[in-house]
Amino acid sequence: MQNPGSTTPDRVGRFPAQARFADGAQYIAGRLRKGTSGRTHAVTDPATGEEVLTYELAGADDVDAAVAAARAAFPAWAGATPGERSDALHRLAAVLADRAEDFARAESLQCGKPLKLTREFDVPGTIDNTAFFAGAARHLQGQSAGEYSGDHTSYVRREPLGVVGSIAPWNYPLQMAAWKILPAIAAGNTIVLKPAELTPLTSLLLAQAATEAGIPDGVINIVTGTGREAGEHLVGHPDVVMTSFTGSTPVGRRVAEIATATVKRLHLELGGKAPFVVFDDADLDAAVQGAVAGSLINTGQDCTAATRAYVQRPLYEAFVERTAALMETVRLGDPFAPGTDLGPLISHVHRDRVAAFVDRARAYARVVTGGEAPQGDLKNGAYYLPTLVTGAAQDSEIVQSEIFGPVLVVLPFDSDDDGIALANDTPYGLAASAWSRDVYRANRATREIKAGCVWVNDHIPIISEMPHGGYKASGFGKDMSAYSFEEYTQIKHVMFDNTAVVRKEWHRTVFGDR
Repeated sequence: MQNPGSTTPDRVGRFPAQARFADGAQYIAGRLRKGTSGRTHAVTDPATGEEVLTYELAGADDVDAAVAAARAAFPAWAGATPGERSDALHRLAAVLADRAEDFARAESLQCGKPLKLTREFDVPGTIDNTAFFAGAARHLQGQSAGEYSGDHTSYVRREPLGVVGSIAPWNYPLQMAAWKILPAIAAGNTIVLKPAELTPLTSLLLAQAATEAGIPDGVINIVTGTGREAGEHLVGHPDVVMTSFTGSTPVGRRVAEIATATVKRLHLELGGKAPFVVFDDADLDAAVQGAVAGSLINTGQDCTAATRAYVQRPLYEAFVERTAALMETVRLGDPFAPGTDLGPLISHVHRDRVAAFVDRARAYARVVTGGEAPQGDLKNGAYYLPTLVTGAAQDSEIVQSEIFGPVLVVLPFDSDDDGIALANDTPYGLAASAWSRDVYRANRATREIKAGCVWVNDHIPIISEMPHGGYKASGFGKDMSAYSFEEYTQIKHVMFDNTAVVRKEWHRTVFGDR
């Protein structure tokens, strides 16, 4: 049984959400306001089930108001110099650093993440990403001018798109909001972001911080409502020129269907089922530690999490034994307790969904450890024990479907060809890792595994300078990096006649004498 962390820490100082958002949970044109849908939603602490905030959900009217505010702010923001946008983002990074503890507590409270994770990963990563795009704002370039056709000079301009409508998920609310907002506004766009209704707190804080940093009203707007009402209306809005969505593949297909009707640009970061391929020359201890960390990060609620471990047969039995033993040392507990390694899942509904996957798998596989919700002090939270499954067939549900919980399935393989083929045998292609001491073996894996990111002898780290995005059913488009920045621009060909006379020869070729 996993060792539970303390469940009775000093709870004083938790984020006072009711007081902070008494004016509402919609942020439009630089101020908080209440939603107009006529319905409310409760944000709950998944560690206890206690209510954190009840707010009025956004309706179509709120989306329309937010888009109108973004559209009104666009000309001035697009017309600002790159240096001015850069300076504003540098100021935002400074505000975020000053408010770091506030953001960390709000993120832990609404998501159930251990506070040490939000302090050391989510918030610092967001500050770093803000600093990166502050610098990138000064480096949005077209192509150098050149004469490609007679006496004509051509060049390419990169220009902002307009109003971007983005939808962020509940697993990394702060970071996903930043990944969508920052490149969009650095390039001169304005944005309306819809966070998940379960986790709106840090998106609202980010928008308020932007206002404090001097980013003009209307550049960043937040509407907190359901996907069915607010989300679909935002995606289909005729004044929204680009949609960026992060979430499940089925919902991504629905987003694409709506966006296609108005010919919007699309950016989709969707589901994953990341393979973790361990060759027989790998450092076994390092691979075991990587598998536990990579599968349990954010309680497994991560589309890049290690979910399918393929272990070459000479190491298979030892890998299973050591991974199960290490999983059993992981400490579940209150996210605000210093000793907690793993918090709850986002909700009891989601916890039950994860449990159902494991329960169905018992008919065809072996649950080595975990596979149940803990009792005792943790029974009121949405907790689920770290779970290791073996003996499943490659085509089984637990191997092929995205579970989005603390569940790792381990399967053996024989030849290198088999390991790579099994890794690719999935509709998804977001991330993967390969574990080997042989540089040629590892290089082959990075070349042949079809995923947007392949780590070698590690699993899960990301950096602002490098792109994040998937292949196949994991979507298309990139977050972070200069590649992301360019996606929020459009290119224009500009052509000058250098002779300073009206050319008639070409006109005659097309139209004849007039």
